[in-house]
Amino acid sequence: MISQRKKRIKEKLLSEFGNLKDDSFNFEEIKSYFRKKDHSTAFQALSDKTCNDLDFQELFMFIDRTHSKVGQQYLYNRLRTITLDSKETTRNEKLIAKFTDNPDFRVSVQGQLSKLNEREVFYIATLFQDEILKPPAWYFIVPLLSFTSVLSFIMVFFHPVFFLVLLGLSIVNIVIHFWNKKNLFNYFSSIPQLSKLNGVAQELFKNDSLKGINPDLLKSTNVLNKVNSRMSFFNLEVEMQSDQRILFWAIMELVKIVFLIEPLFLFGTLKRIDSRRKEIEDVFLFVGEIDALVSIASLRRGLRNFCTPKIVDGQKRLVAEDAYHPLIYDCVKNSIQINKKSILLTGSNMSGKTSFIRTIAINVITGLTLNTCFAEQFTLSRMRIFSAIRISDDLLNDKSYYFEEVITIKEMLDKSIDGSFNLFLLDEIFKGTNTVERISAGKAVLSALTKADNIVFVSTHDIELADLLKDEYDLYHFSELVDHKTVDFDYKLKEGKLKNRNAIRILQINDYPESIIKEAIDISEELDKITITNTLI
Repeated sequence: MISQRKKRIKEKLLSEFGNLKDDSFNFEEIKSYFRKKDHSTAFQALSDKTCNDLDFQELFMFIDRTHSKVGQQYLYNRLRTITLDSKETTRNEKLIAKFTDNPDFRVSVQGQLSKLNEREVFYIATLFQDEILKPPAWYFIVPLLSFTSVLSFIMVFFHPVFFLVLLGLSIVNIVIHFWNKKNLFNYFSSIPQLSKLNGVAQELFKNDSLKGINPDLLKSTNVLNKVNSRMSFFNLEVEMQSDQRILFWAIMELVKIVFLIEPLFLFGTLKRIDSRRKEIEDVFLFVGEIDALVSIASLRRGLRNFCTPKIVDGQKRLVAEDAYHPLIYDCVKNSIQINKKSILLTGSNMSGKTSFIRTIAINVITGLTLNTCFAEQFTLSRMRIFSAIRISDDLLNDKSYYFEEVITIKEMLDKSIDGSFNLFLLDEIFKGTNTVERISAGKAVLSALTKADNIVFVSTHDIELADLLKDEYDLYHFSELVDHKTVDFDYKLKEGKLKNRNAIRILQINDYPESIIKEAIDISEELDKITITNTLI
C-alpha cells in the first residue's frame, strides 16, 4: 500500500516537471519574507512601482515551480533582489543541470520539500524576522506557582489538607493558563513547522551534491535539535486538536492548568528561539535555495528556448537576440543592441512598444536574479531598474496623473547621477500635459537620463521628440498595416522613427462620419505646415 502511494507521488512529480504550477497564490504571505528582509547590502530591491509596471505577480506565477512555502517565499525575494555579485552561479548551474538530468535525485528532493507545503509554513520566517513575545513583568510568579503546585500535589499523599492548598493554587493557575492561550495560539502555526523544516534540512544535507550550498549547516541544525524537545510540545498540541481525542485532551488540559505547563514551555521555547535567529534563518535559506533551483530547472524545461545571460560588469551594454515576453502566447521575438545610445520607440497604440519595453526589463530581471533569459542570447551589465509605465491619478491624496509622473521621473533623475548603472523605462513621457510642454520637458529629461552609465527605453507618439533626440537615442518603431477594413500588427521592431501616421485612417475604416474625417485631415495638414515652418525658422 505504501509503495503504491510512493509510486503515485513519484509519477505525479515526474509529470509536473516543466509545467505551470496548479495552485493558488497567497501573495500577502508569499511577500511577507521579502517585506521584512533587510536589503541594505543588495544592489537593488525592486520597488512596488516597478513590479506593478511589469506585471510582476503574473511573472512570478509563471516562474514559480517550487514545492514548499519556504521555497516560494525565498524565490519571490530572489526575483525581486538584484545582488552585487553572483559567486554561486557556477555551483547553482551544476545543481540545476543535475535536477534536470537526474529525475530520481530530483524526485527525492521534491519529496522532502513537499513536507513543507502547508499554509502554516509561511509563518516560520516570523520566528527570525519578527519581535519575539516577551514575558510580562509579573511572569516571575509563574515558576513559583508551578513549583508550589507540584510540591502541594506531592504533599497531598501525606496530608489531605494540602488538597485545599492545591485547589486554591489551581484557581489562580487557571486564570494564568487561559491568559496564556492567546500567546500560545500565536505560535501554533510557526513553531511546529520549524521542527519540520529542521528535519527536512537534515535529510537534504545528507546528499553530498547539496552540501555546497551551506557546508556549515549542521551547526545550525544541531543547535535547533537542542530546542526540538521543547518544540515537540507544540506538535503534541496540534496533533491532539486535529485528532479530537477529547478524553485524553481533557486530562492533559487539567494537568497543564494545575502545573502551569503551557506558559513555562512557551516562554522557555521562545527565549531559546530568540537567541537562535541566525541558525533558523540559515536552515530557512538552505531549504529555500534548493527549492528555488528545482523551480528554475522546471521553468527551463518548460520553455521553448532560453539562455543563460552574459553579464559584463563595468560596461554600459545590453544585447538581446530574439528576446520574447514569457507571458505573451506565441510572442514575436525581437533583437536589439545597445552600446552607447539609449532607445526611443515610436508607433501607434497596440503596436507593441510597451510590451517590448517590458520584455527587455523582464529579461534583465530574470537574467540578474535567476541566470535565465527568455531569448536566444542576452548580454547585459549589472544594472538597477526603474520605471514609469503604469501611472494613474492618486485621488485619495489629491494628486493628478501629471503630478504623479513628475514625482516618479524626479526620482529617476536623482538615481541617474549616483554612479550606478541604471535601466530607465518610460512609456509616453509627460502625456498628462499639453503638446508643446510635453515635447520640451520630455527632451530635456530624456537627454539628462541617458548620460553617464544609464540606458533608457522610452516610447512616444511625438515624432517631434524623436527628431530632437536623434543624436542621443537610437530610433526604432513598431508599425501596423491598415487595409480597407482591417488593422494588422506584425509586432516587429524596425529601425528609424515611424513615418506613417494612421490614426485618422483607423477612424475612417471604423465608419466615422466623412465630415469628421475631412476636418481632421485638413487640421492635420495645417499643423504639419506650422511644424515645418517652425523647424526652418
